[in-house]
Amino acid sequence: MPDDLVVKALVAGVGIALVAAPLGCFIVWRRMAYFGATIAHSGLLGVAAGLFLAIDPAIGIVAVAVSLAALLYALRRQNALPQDTLLGILAHVSLAAGLIVAAMLAGNRLDLMGYLFGDILSVGNRDLIWIYGAGAVILGVTGWIWRPLLALSVHEELAAAEGVDVARTSAIFMLLLAFTVALAMKLVGILLITSLLVIPAAAARAFSATPERMAAIAGVIAVLSVIAGLGASLWLDTPAGPSIVLAMAVFFTFSFVKGMHPRHG
Repeated sequence: MPDDLVVKALVAGVGIALVAAPLGCFIVWRRMAYFGATIAHSGLLGVAAGLFLAIDPAIGIVAVAVSLAALLYALRRQNALPQDTLLGILAHVSLAAGLIVAAMLAGNRLDLMGYLFGDILSVGNRDLIWIYGAGAVILGVTGWIWRPLLALSVHEELAAAEGVDVARTSAIFMLLLAFTVALAMKLVGILLITSLLVIPAAAARAFSATPERMAAIAGVIAVLSVIAGLGASLWLDTPAGPSIVLAMAVFFTFSFVKGMHPRHG
């Protein structure tokens, strides 16, 4: 395999890892893993919508993810169904709708497996510009809302009493998640994006005394997982996206064992 493809894949993977890590911490703190999965599952419908409208699939992904996030936010106060049940319904309905529309667009030669499981080795120069340009914006906005979002994650009512704009902060966070899904889809795929958001953050908890330290360590774990997973994929000839996820699982297992047996003294 050409070295240029490997280098581009590595650079892209590192970029996505650094963007996803801090957002993943908030997903873990706020127990929103299923929400992240729901937004990710809507990605295929976004791709199909983009192809149907003859626009960049990334724009379709963001548009559908943002629309779904807005719907979830609007429905979060309803009491007819538990939140996790509603998320499960929307996640699978959006994925099913995406699969149906994708099947109807077969003439466009939609790489269904690539979108579902990722194809990091197909990353090009345009993808790198998109990843690092949009990634820088996402990280900048995350830093801007870090304190109010952290207060919101600790105690929503208390944060509101202290002057945090709960609705605006939550909406911005959902937008950031939607853009991150669009960025990560080509690398690890729709079905594995949630792993990229959740596993490094969960693994970092055992090594972190502060929120900022957890975000930093989550970024390191995510980057190392990309390097290890990509290396294993090239060596063993396995799919890159799942290999990266399994590498993250190794780090999480080590973290979990450490958390069960903390040091004393």
